[in-house]
Amino acid sequence: MKENDVVELFSQGFDCGQVVLGEMSSKLEIDIETARRMSACFGAGMFDGDTCGAITAAYMALGLKYGHDKPFDGDSKVENMMKLTQFKDEFLHNHNSLICRDLLGYDITNPDDSEKISEKNLLMTFCPKLVVEVIEILDNIL
Repeated sequence: MKENDVVELFSQGFDCGQVVLGEMSSKLEIDIETARRMSACFGAGMFDGDTCGAITAAYMALGLKYGHDKPFDGDSKVENMMKLTQFKDEFLHNHNSLICRDLLGYDITNPDDSEKISEKNLLMTFCPKLVVEVIEILDNIL
């Protein structure tokens, strides 16, 4: 996926988490509509500036692929935790945080900061780059 593809999906009203999980849907053997609905509450750091929606969607993708669903399945749990750690290490190699407001440099819930985010067009410039990076990391792990 390219940045302009992300921008197009953003312009259609989809958020970062929806783009990430939607892009991973075929690898996860779920339909894109389900992926988008599952990740609909996580844009803009859960609409509170917290954990980035792209990161949250990545965690959902990793859980869907590697998560354990049977009692006493320690091997699957360990594999899932290893994949999660791999993802976090790769992401944090280029970024100082997993938190939306830290990544953007502004708190989307603060009206003054929200205005600066709009003025700098960060949601259509910075965020698409981040989404593409998350997708690339996931592509190598899933």
